[in-house]
Amino acid sequence: MNPQQPIFVTEPHLPPLEEFLPYLEQIWASKRITNSGPFHEQLEKELAAYLGVKHLSLFANGTLALLTALQALRISGEVITTPYTFVATAHSLLWNNIKPVFVDVDPDTCNLDPERVEEAITPATTAILPVHCYGIPCNVERIQQVADTYGLKVIYDAAHAFGVRQRGESILNHGDLAVLSFHATKVFNTFEGGAIVCPDAKIKQRIDHLKNFGFADEVTVVAPGINGKMNEISAAMGLLQLRHIDAALNTRTIMYQRYLDAFKDIPSLRLQQVPADLEWNHAYCPLFVRPEHPVSRDELYERLKSQNIHARRYFYPLISSFPMYRGLPSAAGKSLPNASALAEQVICLPIYPTLPIEAQERLIGIVRQTVK
Repeated sequence: MNPQQPIFVTEPHLPPLEEFLPYLEQIWASKRITNSGPFHEQLEKELAAYLGVKHLSLFANGTLALLTALQALRISGEVITTPYTFVATAHSLLWNNIKPVFVDVDPDTCNLDPERVEEAITPATTAILPVHCYGIPCNVERIQQVADTYGLKVIYDAAHAFGVRQRGESILNHGDLAVLSFHATKVFNTFEGGAIVCPDAKIKQRIDHLKNFGFADEVTVVAPGINGKMNEISAAMGLLQLRHIDAALNTRTIMYQRYLDAFKDIPSLRLQQVPADLEWNHAYCPLFVRPEHPVSRDELYERLKSQNIHARRYFYPLISSFPMYRGLPSAAGKSLPNASALAEQVICLPIYPTLPIEAQERLIGIVRQTVK
């Protein structure tokens, strides 16, 4: 591989172009390009079957799906969430005029700490918005116990959790709703896209109304909806991706194991440990550079960058440090010690099916050199 060729933290997984052309020909022939066309309907069914969920509603992207999930459950007031995630999680709350309440995360899983969630509940709290960070499941049983005790809704931001199963069950079946992203950076992409996983047909119908301006039929509008529909070209892409997803996930597993083997003898570096009962998708490869490591996380980031390797600090800085959030009482750094420490230590290494082995080995060599 040419060392001058840039290596990015991820690369869209694209199937062979010749396999996509027949789908495009069908779309051109039918002239159905949106509004729940045949590929859209087929993808909803096939995805629900593949993921092991009852109902699924496709969206143009994951952020619109998050916004609509909050609307579908009529969430208001305060919602408890994590500061250690992508900004869309908290932004979806502000766009719905909901006050985010940030609480700290577990230092090992990077997910919301259920005990901190319970401490943050007030009379204004209506829901919990946890994130399955890096696709590692939250403590779903304890979160549900807290939600049931206080009468709260639970919406999981499952943007990273495509295909993840624990003890044989899809992690997407937990909570009142779960939201997926099919963005180009995700393990399963439809160029742009997303979905809401829901437990029953009634809530799916409400979601489907909301994503289509609130129309129930040609002349009846039942809610102030939005245009969140996935188009037929993206849906066709999703159908084709399903043919290749298992092979892509298997390659990710092999690549992650290569990283584990390479750094297992360096105690100042930590990779995410995978529970034995988890079928993980290896969506990301977060490496945590502990304070005792000879170089800092940021110095490692710059060294890689100087070699044209563009790792990313997911998630740095914390959402709670951005101007629209830092005035919130829950955004104070001292109340988020674990999240703050993770944000200062994390660097996500490149991992995607088409990353050449020699490129991964070159990257590993640069990281191992920092020990010396």
